[in-house]
Amino acid sequence: MEAYKKLTRSRTDRKIAGVCGGLARYLNIDPTVVRILFLIALLTMSFGFWVYLIIWICAPEEE
Repeated sequence: MEAYKKLTRSRTDRKIAGVCGGLARYLNIDPTVVRILFLIALLTMSFGFWVYLIIWICAPEEE
């Protein structure tokens, strides 16, 4: 049986709460890309803040 990936907040690649670093690891992309996308979402559609906050609250920190 194949193990599934778990979304966690990064402890090593963090600027504020590790959300972008953890999401980048989960999606296997560069964390800078995720940070830029969150910034664009925050500035243009204003839901970026809420998505970030929800992930910050719901995703556990990596061990």
